[in-house]
Amino acid sequence: MSVLAASPPRVSPAATVPVLENGDCLNAEEFLRLYEAMPEVKKAELIEGVVYMGSPVRVVQHGEPDALMQGWLGNYVAHTPGTRSAANTTVVFDRDNVLQPDALLRVLPECGGRTELTQDGYLSDPPELIVEIAATRASKDLHVKLRAYRRNRVLEYLVWRTVDEAFDWFVLEHEEYILNQPDAQNVIRSRVFPGLALNLTALLARDTAAVLATLEQAMRAPEHAAFVARLAEQKK
Repeated sequence: MSVLAASPPRVSPAATVPVLENGDCLNAEEFLRLYEAMPEVKKAELIEGVVYMGSPVRVVQHGEPDALMQGWLGNYVAHTPGTRSAANTTVVFDRDNVLQPDALLRVLPECGGRTELTQDGYLSDPPELIVEIAATRASKDLHVKLRAYRRNRVLEYLVWRTVDEAFDWFVLEHEEYILNQPDAQNVIRSRVFPGLALNLTALLARDTAAVLATLEQAMRAPEHAAFVARLAEQKK
């Protein structure tokens, strides 16, 4: 499979396989081949045909917010059979986009979901919901990556801008992302996953207990029970 760059990627003197570098222009097949040959690399993504390498992860700006979001989604999955969450999982969207979102939530394919597992164990096709932890609005998460998710029809895209102390919850409507607005209690509710509610005040205060309390209350609503029953019916 040919590389799309004008010149081939740099080759390590000690290896016969080219080395991934920021800015390389590749297609999905070539990107995955090089990524798999570099187990020391913890995160790399192909976004619109361009390679982006992961940078060191700061505790307050990324590590702790990431853990909070994983716990929030994990609690929802624990009470919603037929759904699964995943952290930092490679998703093959199309020829130009192989992304590794911080978190995702999906409906299992046997329950009517859209994702599938590739032979290599990656996800293919868009998860219903994706979460990214970004520093500021200037991050690629709200620019080039947002465009890739929108074009591939990720139904809900959540971005926690930790430095800005802000949270954006986008929903796909008529091929465009619009902001999902909070209610009077500053709680945002998913349009795809009934019972998935996020207390923004608690989230931005890093109050995990309050975030989970709001979620647990929302999952007691009849809409969540009906969704669980619908997923179970799909599986039959």
